[in-house]
Amino acid sequence: MGFIVLEDVKKNYHLGKTIVHALKGISFSIEEGDFLSIVGPSGCGKTTLLNIIGCIDKPTSGNVLFDGRDVAGLSDDQEALMRLKNIGFIFQTFNLVPVLNVVENIELPLVLARIPAAERKKRVNFLVELVGLADFAEHKPDELSGGQRQRVAIARALVHKPRLIIADEPTANLDSVTGGHIMEEMKRLNKEEGVSFVFSTHDPAVMKYAKRTIRLKDGEMDHVS
Repeated sequence: MGFIVLEDVKKNYHLGKTIVHALKGISFSIEEGDFLSIVGPSGCGKTTLLNIIGCIDKPTSGNVLFDGRDVAGLSDDQEALMRLKNIGFIFQTFNLVPVLNVVENIELPLVLARIPAAERKKRVNFLVELVGLADFAEHKPDELSGGQRQRVAIARALVHKPRLIIADEPTANLDSVTGGHIMEEMKRLNKEEGVSFVFSTHDPAVMKYAKRTIRLKDGEMDHVS
């Protein structure tokens, strides 16, 4: 059994009088050290599924177990604390703070978690080196390339030492060469840091990096490999 288990997860949205069945009974587990891709066309439920795995959204029915504990029973504060301790997020739009430099963007989750300054500096310096941005530490996002910004986002996601990183279309706004570099970076961190990755994509070049693939179609699991 994985450290995250989804059991018959369904998610419905109401659009006026219409009910949209975004997820129609999804069941699988995520193992420690996984490198799992969730693939499928736009509108198939990828982002909805990632939001549920990441405890940003709750399923309409079904269970999501984190170390055997059903997260549906957690309060909003408990969910937020669990995310802060266990899950990092990488977004396709980077979501960096434009007025902060590379170091400050990476450090931000530790500031919010009230981690002491000495520990923050040690962890951030390690990650700046790890993602190859030591020469750009004082640069702000608009002074960086798309690939560099995505590496900042990866470092920020790693800074609180999560067990799981969720990446929604992490290469969508990058050219194919830069996207390949980002996937190699994620794969290396998966191997060296032992962090589990779950990422969505519809790009065949990105799919090939996955250890396991779950294919969605119309809110259902169409294929698992």
